[in-house]
Amino acid sequence: MKVILLGATGMVGQGVLRECLRDPAVDSVLCVGRNATGQTHPKLRELVAADLYDLSAFAEQLSGFDACFFCLGVSSAGMAEAPYRRITYDLTLALAQLLVRQNPALTFIYVSGAGTDSSEHGRAMWARVKGATENALLKLPFQAAYMLRPGAIQPLHGVKSKTGWYRAIYVVVGPLLTTLRRVWPQYITTTEQMGRVMLTLAQRGYPRPVLETVDINQLTVESAPG
Repeated sequence: MKVILLGATGMVGQGVLRECLRDPAVDSVLCVGRNATGQTHPKLRELVAADLYDLSAFAEQLSGFDACFFCLGVSSAGMAEAPYRRITYDLTLALAQLLVRQNPALTFIYVSGAGTDSSEHGRAMWARVKGATENALLKLPFQAAYMLRPGAIQPLHGVKSKTGWYRAIYVVVGPLLTTLRRVWPQYITTTEQMGRVMLTLAQRGYPRPVLETVDINQLTVESAPG
């Protein structure tokens, strides 16, 4: 399996990249972003581009893939709707439309969020924009597309958020999250499980296009080796 990974330097993307590099079913991973990951691995290739809104010049390099794991995104905290929509909706769709043209048999997996508003008419700005993004992605002619809606995500295996105050929070509540995850699997998952569920979806599919935290956790348990 050949994978394109967007957002590999973010917290979720770091975890997904780790699982891709560890999985024997993955032959190669192309990380696409504005910054390099700083990692080296025989499976890993990188495409660093200043303008992700237009990657048409790299179309040939973005061909021949089986799956795209889309972990690119920003927090809506402190953002007005227009700039948040430009990054969350416009950028995602620009990349997705290019990828589906170059890879008609692609499985596209998008990291959304718990509470996303599929109606696009709710009061929460971020939820409306995420809902519009999901809806638009599901209309594209991918072989398959899945929307992941995790709630809280616990970083594991040295994965760290790029946001300072997130890192501080995880240092304080990390041990507690381990306990809470066992008690409330419908609310909390991990960076490892995010990576594993993407690989499972790309290889086996799922009956529904939208997966909540409980689905993510259950599917990774069911597909675990042994």
